[in-house]
Amino acid sequence: MSKPRVRAIIFDIGRVLIRVDLQRALEGLSTGLQLSSDEVWSAIQNDPLWHGWQVGRVSPREWHLQLCKRLGASLNFEQFTAAWNRSLDPQPIHDPKFFAKLSKRYRLALLSNTDPIHVAKLESTYDFFQFFPREVRIYSCGIGTCKPDPLIYREALRACKARSEEALFVDDILEFVEAARRLGMAAIHFKTAEQLYEDMRAAGLQLD
Repeated sequence: MSKPRVRAIIFDIGRVLIRVDLQRALEGLSTGLQLSSDEVWSAIQNDPLWHGWQVGRVSPREWHLQLCKRLGASLNFEQFTAAWNRSLDPQPIHDPKFFAKLSKRYRLALLSNTDPIHVAKLESTYDFFQFFPREVRIYSCGIGTCKPDPLIYREALRACKARSEEALFVDDILEFVEAARRLGMAAIHFKTAEQLYEDMRAAGLQLD
């Protein structure tokens, strides 16, 4: 029996569609503090509200107050938001024409572990979002769970109206790629744009 044709392509965002430089954000958050970037990142990851922030249980204002209190920072909300978003490189990895061509043949979706501050910045900054209708932008902060939880992958498939065997998933984190494969999805571990295009062609996708 022939393998089902790919109908949907589901992309992670950070380090797949845009470059992420965490150090830039950490430097912004640590301005005026006697803390290293590593100490700031450790404080963030170990904060009791960190997971809730990622899955939408903590509002941006609550996260701002919590983190400033933990770090001893005096950033107002606007300064905090600007620093938080400094990790997002304004230049996308792929030419928008790449998505324009794909969108004519496949259903495109986004599946990202991210937070409300980043979502607002992402959606207002990058032109490629026009090729991803709002209903197929699946964010951990909107779903209430993170990759590699199977629930968030199933939500992306539901949004795409595709069965798992009809979907291709792309992520830079191998653990998340393997989780997609366990659900029956084809998946590519992203390393470079060139490697992605080669792997997509090898999977039988039409990129031109």
